Amino acid sequence: MDFAPFLCTFGVIAASELGDKTQIAAITLSTRYRASLVFIGAMLAMVLVDGVSILAGVAIGNIIPMQLVGLFGAIIFIGFGIYSLLSKESEKVKAKKGKFAVLASFSMVALMELGDKTQLAVIALAANYGAPLQVFLGMALAYVLLMGVGVIVGSRLLKLVPQRHLRIFSGAIFLIFGAIFLLSVAGVSL
Repeated sequence: MDFAPFLCTFGVIAASELGDKTQIAAITLSTRYRASLVFIGAMLAMVLVDGVSILAGVAIGNIIPMQLVGLFGAIIFIGFGIYSLLSKESEKVKAKKGKFAVLASFSMVALMELGDKTQLAVIALAANYGAPLQVFLGMALAYVLLMGVGVIVGSRLLKLVPQRHLRIFSGAIFLIFGAIFLLSVAGVSL
């Protein structure tokens, strides 16, 4: 078995996602929900979105116009941002077991990944190497490590920073990404 596709994919994904909006979303979501549920939702999203990209990534761009994805993403992010800023939850909130934790992290991460540089990277890597299994395994391992670190960091923040500050920070992050999505839909590159 040739390890080049695996190693190359792992390196590209790990380098490009470290500190990226997807990892920041996992950190932010794990300040509100149990880290394990956020991790499960985030990994399901990554496996689905990037897994499908490996097999049929070009078709995704033809089925769903990227402007529509960007607009929908902007609405979701701005909605999450406003909700976070206006939420009146108590200062001592435990991470929720919530039945929506997996769905929230899945939908957030899946939307962020559509049209992202890593989605395009796995398409190119799979096309270049013709080794979808090795590309998939390299991508999956990179995300396991990055999302794992992200949810651990986010869940620990609850013990170090008051909930109100985290809510304001996460609200601002969501609003910023919502604005970035809107600007990209309008054709403004950052």
